[in-house]
Amino acid sequence: NAVRETLRIGDLVERMLDHLLAVLQGRQPELGKAIRRLDDDVDALYAGVKLYLAQLPRGALAENEDRRWAEIIEWAINLEQAGDIIEKMLGKVQHPKTERQPAFTRSDLEELSLLHGELLANLRLGLSVFLSGDAASARQLLRRKRGFRALERRLAHAHVDRLHRQVAQSIETSSAH
Repeated sequence: NAVRETLRIGDLVERMLDHLLAVLQGRQPELGKAIRRLDDDVDALYAGVKLYLAQLPRGALAENEDRRWAEIIEWAINLEQAGDIIEKMLGKVQHPKTERQPAFTRSDLEELSLLHGELLANLRLGLSVFLSGDAASARQLLRRKRGFRALERRLAHAHVDRLHRQVAQSIETSSAH
């Protein structure tokens, strides 16, 4: 049950990420409210998973069950924190009352979309590994995470280069970027 609910949290985080990209692209600013509601749902599911797991007598669990208990709570915690981070990111790019936001440059949006796609792929693979425990997929996830960090660094440098060139729109959106 806790695994199923943790996967549901992952699905909500994925929807939050999809909505955030749409907000960043300026396509659907009203999705900011949906992101906030989804984060509330993430928080509620996380609380339920945490309370459910807290009721299990860990001393009575077999070693493999105890290890799985720890994996579930760690995933639930990480996903809940991801939801909070997405909501915080939304606050950086969108005023909660007016739904106004700065306009990113085309380069910024392309880079953010690329990073978003990699992040979603990693989330999906991570949830698959969480469910299946497949060692080969876990190794693939570790490789993808290293690649994500390298991409993140490269794109941050590209953004700073635009700042160095005094691209006004990039300067305006830099804190959100």
